[in-house]
Parts: sequence; structure tokens; C-alpha cells
Amino acid sequence: MKRILLVAAMLLAAVGARAELSLRHPTGDHMVLQQNAEAAVWGYASPGSTVTVIPSWDTQPYVAKADEKGHWTARVKTPAASYKAYTITVSGNGSVITINDVLVGEVWLASGQSNMEIPLRGFTNCPIENYNEVITRAPARDRIRMFYAHADQTDEPLEEVRITEGWQCADPNSIPEMSAVGYFFAYKLNEVLDIPIGIVAFPRGGARVESWLPRETVASYGTEDLSPEGIARMGGYLRPFQMYNAMEVPLQGYTAHGFIWYQGCSNVDHEDEFVPRMQDLVRQWRSDWGDKDDSMPFYMVEIAPYLYSRDNGDSGARLRKAQHDAAKAIPNSAIVCTNDLVAAFEADNIHPCRKEPIGNRLAYIALNRDYGFERVAWQSPEAVEVFKREPPKEGDPRARGPWGRIPANEINVRIANCPNGIDRVNEIEGLEVCGSDGVWHPVSKIRYNGDTMSITLDEVQDPKAVRYGWADFRPGNIHSVEGLPLVPFSLTLE
Repeated sequence: MKRILLVAAMLLAAVGARAELSLRHPTGDHMVLQQNAEAAVWGYASPGSTVTVIPSWDTQPYVAKADEKGHWTARVKTPAASYKAYTITVSGNGSVITINDVLVGEVWLASGQSNMEIPLRGFTNCPIENYNEVITRAPARDRIRMFYAHADQTDEPLEEVRITEGWQCADPNSIPEMSAVGYFFAYKLNEVLDIPIGIVAFPRGGARVESWLPRETVASYGTEDLSPEGIARMGGYLRPFQMYNAMEVPLQGYTAHGFIWYQGCSNVDHEDEFVPRMQDLVRQWRSDWGDKDDSMPFYMVEIAPYLYSRDNGDSGARLRKAQHDAAKAIPNSAIVCTNDLVAAFEADNIHPCRKEPIGNRLAYIALNRDYGFERVAWQSPEAVEVFKREPPKEGDPRARGPWGRIPANEINVRIANCPNGIDRVNEIEGLEVCGSDGVWHPVSKIRYNGDTMSITLDEVQDPKAVRYGWADFRPGNIHSVEGLPLVPFSLTLE
């Protein structure tokens, strides 16, 4: 009911010309502005009227003029981050508005589908691990704040977020409603940077990549029936361009450092289209935020193991590979692996409970790449080559050691991004090898030396291929020494 009343009030406020001075989301009380930037503060006024914005940190006036639709935007120079609460005075049209409790810190945009949408309280039968422990941590009202644009979709672009409670300050009453991944990402950044972190969240459960692109971009693919009848036949959360219109467009240009993104489940079985369309999405969104040189990072999350088919096929694995390919193809992008974060009982739960490690891993990327903490590990180990070893030549001292004796049925995988080795060689899960008969056998023990994982299995005398985590649901447990999981792979000897 609260949400319905909020939508109704906003729709009533939008009726007629924008004659009165007002603010446009996310501008409002308790907001977080990006530090050391020309941050957008915006709203509505009579077309052609002048609006003056004065922040309390420098008391300098910033003047904006409302356009023909009554939109105005002031670019306010912000100071370095701190926990000091500021006010901003906005005057125009004979009115004055005071924006209270404004913080300056780091702002990130969080979007995707339901695994970014799921709040700390969870969904029905889908809990978030350690719920009570998390929401009762030390108060963080001035440390973490979140603006949440709730699920919405429209045929035409909107100029205002329609469903939101505005900025929420983190405390035991508000944290349960925050995006779990977004909150944990913010928590880790705040813990290390010790400055306010603001998250502008606008995810939508079930949304495809195409849901977050403009209509004209989707039309250019020629693969969708975009007639009213065609759109009506699609499931609501699968409809193209509508989330872009209702949730991304109203937020375009709110000054932020970068994006975090958790999406992909609804594009399973369409991995061939995924990379170019993700490239289009990131290119479009950066353009929408005025980013002309790819300076806004775009950090993604790999979809978790889940039984997309009864026979536990590899459609999920193929989409995961496409996600990693997209991260490599998109400038200033990276991805975190989740293959190790799902328990066996969650095989048919598309919302696994362990969200804090995902938020942490996103934060590790940002801490290393954006904030200068070079000792923070962020890259997962990755298999780059499968090969057979040649025996050492006579006289080579290696021939006398255990690595000099090469079993005829040995197969090897070279691992990148793993300079200090892996965390286990026994009790391995998720690793398989097959021979020329095409029958896959689980591997529980390996040898690891330098950058090479060596596998011998009595059941496979002529190994031809190796795979790890390569199924809809096949969790793994191999990590780098720093604790980052091995990326799923499937490699075949040529």
C-alpha cells in the first residue's frame, strides 16, 4: 500500500506543466554525491526559469536554467569524501527547497536481474546467509546509503523514477530491504576506504540483456517481434527495452564512479548473442552517463550453478563462458566467479544464499583497479591451455624428480592468474576428464607445479579433454592461494 500511494502521489505531481520548483530522484534528503566531481543535482521548474543551487560546503551558487520540459540540472563541484552531513539549498520559481543530510563519498550504480534485486531479507524460501548477524552489525547510517528504484517497465521512456522510498540510511530496519549484493559491495568498500558509499540500485528480476537496451537497438537485431501483440505475448519480465525505459532512463547522468552488474540467467541458451549485446549495453549506458572514454568501470558477476535442465546439461556453462568473454571484450570491465558459492541442496534454487562473498569479490576488483590497493587480489585463476608433457631429455636433472616420470595417461592444464599456486590437490570437486570414448570421470586428486595442473586417472588411459564446473550445476572448490575460485572451463586436446 505504501508503494502504491507513493506511485499515485508522484503521478499526480506530474500532471500539468512543471510550474513549481521540485526535485527529481535520486536528488533528495540523505543522498550521497560523488566526491571530487561536478555532481548532478536536478529537478523541475517552470520552463525557462532560473534555479540556483547553493551547497553548504562552499556556499558557492550554481545556476541552472529549466529547459522547455521544465528540467534543470546543476553541476555542483563536490569536495573530498567525509562523514560530514551537508545541506543544499535550491531556490527558484519563488520557492526554496533545502536538501538535508547530504553526504559526499563514492557512488556506484547496481543493476541486473533477481540476484542483484534480492534484498537482505531474501525472497520466499530463498534466504540470505547470516541475515540477523548482517543487519545487526555496527550502525552504518552515515557509512552506507542506498537509493532503490523498484521493478518497473513502460513502453515509452520515463523522466522520473516511479517506485522508490528514496535514499535509505543503513540500519537494522532499512538494511533488510537493500539489495544484498549491493549492500555487501558497499560494506566492504566502506570498511577499507572509510568514506561514505552510496548505491543507486535499479535491478529487475528475470530481465534479459535486451530488457536494458533502447527499443531502436533491439529492433536493429531483427530477432524480436516488437509489435504490441508480440510484446504482449512475452512474459512481463522478459520484454525488451521496457526496463531501460522505466528504470535506467530516469537515472541517466546521476554522477557515479561506475557500475556493478549481476545478470545472465534469462539469456541462457542464447550465448551466441550475449557478448555483442552486452557490448552494446555497456556502450549505451556509458553514453547515457556522458562517459566518452570508458572511464566508468563495469564489473559483472558470473551466474551461479543452477539446474536449467533436468539432465544437467551445459547451457548454463556456455552462458558463463560468454560472460567471461564479454568481460574481456568490454574495455574497463571485469567479472567475479561464483562457482564455489553454491551448496548441493541449492541445485534448483536460482537465488543461492551466499551473497556476501559476491559483494566482497566485486569490491576486491574495485579496490585494486579503482582505489589503488594493489595487494588486493581480484583475478580468478583461469585455465588457458591443455597439453601433454614431453619427457625430459636425458641428463635433465628434472628427470630424477617426481615430475620427470610422466605417466602415459597424464593430461595437463596450464593456469593463469595464479602466481602463488592453488589451495588444494586432494578432495577436489567439479573436475572431470574423459578419453576417446567420451565418458567423463570425476577427478578428486591432482598434482600442481608452477602453473600446471596435472591429472592422471586409472579409468582414463587416453585422456582427451578436461573440464571443470562445466554443467548447469557442477560447483567446484579449487581456489588460488588468495581464495579466488578457478573459472569454469572445458578444454580438448587437439
